[in-house]
Amino acid sequence: MLLAVLFQHATLHVFAQQKAKIKGYVVDSLGLPIANASLQFQPDQIQAQTNRKGYFETSPQYTGSYKYYISAIGYHPDTGSIALKQNQQEFQFRLLKADQQIEEVSILGTVMRRPTLIDPRHAAMPVTIIDRRTLELLGSRRLDEVLREQTGMAIVNNTAGGSRSVGVQMQGLSSQYIMILIDGQPLLGRQSGNMDLSRIQVSNIERIEIIKGASSCLYGNDALGGAINIITRFGNTQPQLHVQASYGSYNMTDITAEAESNFNQNKGYVLLSTNYYRTDGFNNNRRYMEAGTTIPPYTNFALQGKVRHQLNEANDFLSLSLRANTRNSEMMRKYASDYEISDQQRETDMNASLTYDKRWNSQWKTMTNYYFSHYRSDINVSAHEGLAALASDKFQQAIHKVEQQAAYHREGLNLTLGGMAQLEQMNLESGFNNRHQLTASAYGQGNYSLGKYTLLTAGLRFDHTVNYGSQLSPSLGATLTLSEALKWKVGIASGFKAPDFRTRYQVFYNPSANYYVLGNEVLRETLDQMDAAGELSEIRTAVVKQLDRPLDAEKNMSLNSGFSYSPFKNSHIELNAFYHKLRNQINSIQVATGQRNMAVYSFQNLPSAVNKGIEANMRVQLFEDVNISAGYQYLIAKDLSIKDSIKAGVWPYNQNIHDPKTGNSYPATVADYWGLENRSRHQFNVGIIYQYQPWNITFNARAIFRGKYPFMDMNGNRFIDRYDSFVDDHVIYYAGIEKKFKVFPLSIRVNMDNVTNYINYMIPGQMGRLTSVSLSYRLIKK
Repeated sequence: MLLAVLFQHATLHVFAQQKAKIKGYVVDSLGLPIANASLQFQPDQIQAQTNRKGYFETSPQYTGSYKYYISAIGYHPDTGSIALKQNQQEFQFRLLKADQQIEEVSILGTVMRRPTLIDPRHAAMPVTIIDRRTLELLGSRRLDEVLREQTGMAIVNNTAGGSRSVGVQMQGLSSQYIMILIDGQPLLGRQSGNMDLSRIQVSNIERIEIIKGASSCLYGNDALGGAINIITRFGNTQPQLHVQASYGSYNMTDITAEAESNFNQNKGYVLLSTNYYRTDGFNNNRRYMEAGTTIPPYTNFALQGKVRHQLNEANDFLSLSLRANTRNSEMMRKYASDYEISDQQRETDMNASLTYDKRWNSQWKTMTNYYFSHYRSDINVSAHEGLAALASDKFQQAIHKVEQQAAYHREGLNLTLGGMAQLEQMNLESGFNNRHQLTASAYGQGNYSLGKYTLLTAGLRFDHTVNYGSQLSPSLGATLTLSEALKWKVGIASGFKAPDFRTRYQVFYNPSANYYVLGNEVLRETLDQMDAAGELSEIRTAVVKQLDRPLDAEKNMSLNSGFSYSPFKNSHIELNAFYHKLRNQINSIQVATGQRNMAVYSFQNLPSAVNKGIEANMRVQLFEDVNISAGYQYLIAKDLSIKDSIKAGVWPYNQNIHDPKTGNSYPATVADYWGLENRSRHQFNVGIIYQYQPWNITFNARAIFRGKYPFMDMNGNRFIDRYDSFVDDHVIYYAGIEKKFKVFPLSIRVNMDNVTNYINYMIPGQMGRLTSVSLSYRLIKK
């Protein structure tokens, strides 16, 4: 109904206008032309591309106001507005190279439409930005599919939870330390520390901002290892409808419908976006599972609405954003003719944001925001023989957050200041009721240009969390321009993560793996209850006594240093070294053994862990229509407490290592310790894009290589050695082709994931070959 109303509203705003061409040049900071830059003008989805001289020209368009978006490989994208008049004027757009500092460009009569005043591009840590055009070419449907192709990032699955939770590692740091945000606001609902990225559709994303390294200075708790901020689409100048549909293997169906329009003489704007997604799942473990799926079949429905209105001529704006997401899945696993398990889950995720932003003058602006988010998960596991209930887990989490931000800008100086108060509530019906946690924060970050060749960055955040005291999170960085083509950037920052509710209070039984997990603060009382009921055969008293204290907050110190180099035109090379030292890492430890050999775990702080390595990225335009990109990461990730325990001969690390091929055993040494699970020493990605302009067709092909990585400890000595279980080296290939039509706004894409159909049961989230066809159509009324 709303789509019909918006479409009717569009038809009431048709006016007779004169026509003119949009034409001009795209140049760099020195005025040199940029070839193959892509331009898009809204609201009509007008597209153009520059030639070798940086010149572009469109067909005649109606005069009036247009929003533009310009991108080019190796340059920061640019957005703004122009007024197209009847006379044939030319426009010039200037792009900065990807390693240059971005200054905000104020467009007369508008306010910068970022959903937050925190700009990650000003961070001391390395930042990667994935724009909308890149998302379209990848042909990805869910967020995890996008991130798996980024250098230094790996997709991980929660195998103990039925592979439902799909998280991401970053420079070897676990998913639980990576903060996920939508429009600058945190998402809720982690399972075993993983934020399920497959909950998030890609179709309405404008760009993705990725910070690698400790980011608590900008975002606070949970950004100990980095942050991923998803910016959704917002703001065209005229009414339009957009429909996109994809269908592929395993009955994959992805349908998006969007409607947007201005109202009240262009002072207001409204957008409604819906997405429906379903898949039959996949079984990549046919070797051990007779029937069912290892990757769950599910149906996902998402609804998002945004309203923004200009309150006065001083450019004060009031914005309201609403988002709802539901996901239902039922996964059946049949291991033998007489053993079948049904695993059902229902998730709901809702959030709302109310924002008032005001520009006081050309230098100061403020943003006031209230944010509410609620997440609920209901899991039921039962055995089909007699439909016996094995487990039930109902989990709810909610946050209320009030935040005030201010930004100051003048030539050579940018400042961002803010304060925040957040109330977090959690209710896990099977274990505890109505727990809450209050956090208050104050932060500031600034960038200062010291002459023409040096840019300094500094930030500090103060957080106070009830029961966990106060934390300071500083950051410091510098960018030095060594030459026109060469720059050096170095940054150091700290991060922290207070223990979450589940590590403190959770009581959960996993029937598939036959283990219990008990939160640290309910450990003793729960063990006493289980012991009194005769459920335990052993209690490890020494370990329980050791854990008889609250968990400490986890802390991380990140150091990144690297060079960016442009050896010739339309080329860019980055080389970066990183070092993360994680202290007080929270890890599971067995505290008791139950009947039928059931393990009972709780949580403890470990002294420290280290992730270190190098990353390299390259982008180059070989010919006018051919672009190549590549990335490589070398990673060492080790728990230093394991190394110390091997040296000291502490059980169980003092057990002999057994070689199953020769039958020989020998004492363990530090050199036998390989590292943390699910971390590859080597990762590599490469991609090529070819645009055949006469037919308006784009081809792309990509490959992702992961070196071998440990899957699990097989010999019971609680650390990874070379005789444990490893996933072998492997390469996954992707390909796609896109055709755009100039006569009407229709595009067709065909994509193929996992071209060679590589399957390994030790990679639980890897589906077989998936082929999909997508249609996209946009209807615009002038």
